[in-house]
Amino acid sequence: MTDLTPPIAPTRPHSFTTHGITVEDPWAWLKDRNYPEVTDPEVLGYLAAENEYFEAAMKPHQPLVDRLYEEMKARLKEDESTVPQKDGEWLYWTGYETGGQYRKWWRRPVAGGPDELLLDEPALAEGKEYFRLGAIATSNNGRYLAYAIDDSGAERFTVRVKDLETGDHLPEVIEGMLSEIVWTANDDAFLYGLANEQWRTDNARLHRLGTPVADDIELYREADEGYRVAVGETSSRKWIVIGTGDHNTSEIRLVPADDPTADPILVAPRKDGREYDVDEHDGTLFIHTNDTDPQFRLCTASIDTPGEWQELIGPNPHFYMTGVECFAKFFVVEGREDGLDRIAIHRYDDHTEPQRIVFPEASYAAGLGDNPEYDMDVLRLGYESMVTPGTVYDYDVATGVLTTLKVQEIPSGYDGAKYRTERLHVTARDGTKVPVSIVYPADFPRDGSRPLYLYAYGAYGHAIPPGFSTGRLSLLDRGFAYAIAHIRGGDDLGQQWYHDGKLLKRTNTFTDFVDVARALVEQGWTSAGKIAIAGRSAGGELMGAVVNSDPDLWGAVIADVPFVDVLNTMLDPELPLTPGEWPEWGNPIEDKAAFELIRSYDPYFNVRAQAYPPMFISGGLNDPRVTYWEPAKWAAKLRATKTDNNILLLKTNMGAGHGGKSGRFDSLREAAEEHAFVLWQLGIES
Repeated sequence: MTDLTPPIAPTRPHSFTTHGITVEDPWAWLKDRNYPEVTDPEVLGYLAAENEYFEAAMKPHQPLVDRLYEEMKARLKEDESTVPQKDGEWLYWTGYETGGQYRKWWRRPVAGGPDELLLDEPALAEGKEYFRLGAIATSNNGRYLAYAIDDSGAERFTVRVKDLETGDHLPEVIEGMLSEIVWTANDDAFLYGLANEQWRTDNARLHRLGTPVADDIELYREADEGYRVAVGETSSRKWIVIGTGDHNTSEIRLVPADDPTADPILVAPRKDGREYDVDEHDGTLFIHTNDTDPQFRLCTASIDTPGEWQELIGPNPHFYMTGVECFAKFFVVEGREDGLDRIAIHRYDDHTEPQRIVFPEASYAAGLGDNPEYDMDVLRLGYESMVTPGTVYDYDVATGVLTTLKVQEIPSGYDGAKYRTERLHVTARDGTKVPVSIVYPADFPRDGSRPLYLYAYGAYGHAIPPGFSTGRLSLLDRGFAYAIAHIRGGDDLGQQWYHDGKLLKRTNTFTDFVDVARALVEQGWTSAGKIAIAGRSAGGELMGAVVNSDPDLWGAVIADVPFVDVLNTMLDPELPLTPGEWPEWGNPIEDKAAFELIRSYDPYFNVRAQAYPPMFISGGLNDPRVTYWEPAKWAAKLRATKTDNNILLLKTNMGAGHGGKSGRFDSLREAAEEHAFVLWQLGIES
């Protein structure tokens, strides 16, 4: 509670009618009519008033914020650097300098020689409120560096090209890029994609060095407004990949890397619900697809007859195949076996059992790291768990030996023996077993007396791995348990797990989360009212749904850039993401059932007169993914409707987008603010 008076956003009559149903929306005015320009003085005034209220409410707790920030910062190795990796004649790595918000990109010759600074992010970010490096790609011959930067958070990147021999930039500048960058084989050109007015990448373009950007060649244009175009390359770099698709369906074309304007090879035409991706080895395509089973399978085809697929590895009910990468002597299959990461090495001409990489813990996150070369005998891997800091390994394929190259250093000290981790299974209300990863202090009593922090996402088939976090330690050391609910909507247990939390089954995501919380209470991990919950973006939608349905469970809520105005967004095809989102949420414009379902769970429209828990909501003025007015409208309606005196804070980053502050220390301070809010609301201010 606070004696401060929060700002109140006025209501203005506004309604819309769809499928014969009229919906009142009196805070619709918070969407600036000039968007993406936000210039309305009343809108800006309200956001500024909320920010002032946030600052005033948090001011008495600034010592706690500062203390948490210093703790978190002390766990970061300030001059952190990556392990150098060979690519051609060079070793490449990145590193921070002490006190630096952003990293620098380096290389040195494999044969020996001085370190060479490729890109200086701190210099590029100088004087900017926001800075983000997007795509970055060195030409195959090592001479040119193409990179893209965003200095507003709007995710419209500007591409520059640096001549690494001279240190000078080439004159051409490409504005509005939203893609990866892929060099052609002879290094005189690269592929990229531009964002259109609706922030959709519907094209693949070729830029030749030294030519006007206006003369760039459009190699492909996508007509379906719901699809996005992406560019990539096969592991051998012989082929450039032009892919298009939405959340359900994909279609891939290949062009020779040494002749990018040649007629593209269509691997297989789009078929609704079929996803596939492609790598290549010696003229054979390796096609990873869900065409017969949501667990995916691996097929092969000749580059000459790309549509004639032969099954190489069939689907397995216990193994969810997430990706395949080809190397010169072997290919690697990654996936999750009953929810845990697995990596297996297969020989092209050997049909014996694959070579599985074995890791020491029962619950962990592991996968291929940076392996840029096609002909490799030693693979770079990454590994971590909820109690094991990030570890970089080299794996010798011939001997099966794992060599530790680096373990995440925590300067202030870390003793893994102080913590325990488990993987639980909770039975949801429909009988489904939902996995939960949990980490807690070794002396944690299961008598319901302790607080618990519960995190989830639950959308787009995005799994939340049971990884390591230094920031989390500030909660564990204050007596918390920290749990990740692997709810339906992610693909933690396979693609069917994703399908069971989308479209008509969307509410499974919300009920799974509530059922996990209730089970943790029943098992003595915590008590109702002592649970802090957090989610961002679609996970923020989850927060909005569960505070409407079960407000008494939660002691504090963190909703970052929350997707809470779902119905309005899905009804507006002019918004950047909307057409591509219909396969995820449904199309309420054409489908009355989708309209009614979304309306039934939409967090904003389902705010009602009841007591709500303390809430910390964030947004970004330049966010193109979850537009600023979604958290603003939600906060305004909550203030006007809720019956409690619990604090509600809305913080809008006026110079950032979906990811919040961009510098590593600025980002850390935002995390410290959120942790401080949780501790404050749960009565732990030490």
